[in-house]
Amino acid sequence: MKTLASILKALPRTKVIDSSIDYSEYIPLDLSVLNKEIGEKKAPNASDFEVYIQNYLEKNAVKVAYGGYIETRNMYKRSEIFKKASTLERDIHIGLDLWIKAGTPVLAALDGKVHSFKNNIGFGDYGPTIILEHQIDDEVFYTLYGHLSLESIEHLTVGTFFKKGENLATLGKSFENGDYAPHLHFQIIRDIQDYWGDYPGVCNINDLNFYIENCPDPNLLLKIT
Repeated sequence: MKTLASILKALPRTKVIDSSIDYSEYIPLDLSVLNKEIGEKKAPNASDFEVYIQNYLEKNAVKVAYGGYIETRNMYKRSEIFKKASTLERDIHIGLDLWIKAGTPVLAALDGKVHSFKNNIGFGDYGPTIILEHQIDDEVFYTLYGHLSLESIEHLTVGTFFKKGENLATLGKSFENGDYAPHLHFQIIRDIQDYWGDYPGVCNINDLNFYIENCPDPNLLLKIT
């Protein structure tokens, strides 16, 4: 029986933001605790971080910064949603981030239908989020698109079908995306359980093995590198 990871590896590469931007204009971005500029302190506010991202892109003459799968980050320390008294603090990112300006088109990664959508309101949360359901080789799985614009979900309907590469949404600004510099959080989910319009995008160290199994590396599908 094929695993989801093997299915993703066998598929042609795909894009989830602006199809006109070639992968040669993408650059990796390390936002982990190892990043000396931001890793040893709490993340700056959204506007300062947006300037940081823009300067990084301009310095390297590219359009998109990407990365973050299974990356331990300090940026989540600023939000209470990632820490509860009864559990370990969540600080390991389990999706792939693509950093680019607000309003950038977001594309369906594969043929699929809208499973659910929701505005996950709250400081540090996803903001507007869409989850698509896919089926390939009898394997049902999901892709999550977080930090979208409010208009992306205003007229959306559960069950709506999108073709691979079709415009699905646009990226939101900080006031609507959970207070982050504009970017897409893209995540692949094998078993979505009972979640609706939402799914954890950050985990703690004790749960990491589960999420690595349930949320394989999005770059298996995107094939940026």
